[in-house]
Amino acid sequence: MLSELVLFFCIIVIGTVGELCVTRAMKTVGEAETFMPHAWLGTIARAFAVRWMWIGFGMMAVAYFALLGMLARANVSFVIPVTALSYVVGAVGGRWFLGEQVTHRRWIGISLVCIGVAMVYLGRG
Repeated sequence: MLSELVLFFCIIVIGTVGELCVTRAMKTVGEAETFMPHAWLGTIARAFAVRWMWIGFGMMAVAYFALLGMLARANVSFVIPVTALSYVVGAVGGRWFLGEQVTHRRWIGISLVCIGVAMVYLGRG
């Protein structure tokens, strides 16, 4: 049970924080100006020069391997819905780490997702 909680923590929290780090890196770099290959390659090169990108990649790799471990232990019909709790972490992280606005409607939607996760967890049996 404790190992499952650790794996879910890695998937939900560490993975989502990794995604927030990658987002921060990409907001620092900006988007490619054109759809030409040299513009995309330049954007990618600039992204790899930002430390947030590497931190994010590392965290997302930890989450990926935790997901593999969790899928080896439990049914996918349980694991995938529970990982939807990452929406909570993403909204909180978006607000505090990236300075994004999170509307009341979005919080209501996230609350509904949490209710759904609770129903999946209670139905695990």
